[in-house]
Amino acid sequence: MKKLFLHKTFSMLLALLVLFSTVSFTIEKHYCGDVLVDVSVFTEAQKCGMEALEILQKKTCCKDEVDVIQGQDQLKFSSFEDLDFQQQIFVASLAYAFINLFEGLPQQVVPHKDYSPPNLVADIQVLDQVFII
Repeated sequence: MKKLFLHKTFSMLLALLVLFSTVSFTIEKHYCGDVLVDVSVFTEAQKCGMEALEILQKKTCCKDEVDVIQGQDQLKFSSFEDLDFQQQIFVASLAYAFINLFEGLPQQVVPHKDYSPPNLVADIQVLDQVFII
């Protein structure tokens, strides 16, 4: 039971590691002067509303910064055939030794598995007023 739980947990952690290492996203920041107005992840940052005034004055006090965080896009897929002959023998012998390391338990015989107890007509201890203290 513990082995299965650990195996599934480890598999999920490795899958999440691959997922998060390949995800790319952008962080947009909008500054009005030297003041940070908005920070946004995955979407466009909201503007401060000074764009209309900047068009009339032809001056810019606002600036946008875009940080792009690139994920890994080159994944290496290798197979058993990519290994040389000695490495293949080592991996095969390691797997064989590990599989045969654990012995199965013998099937236990339970002699009273199909036994059904008799129906109780009355509780004898209560009738005789005999209790274990």
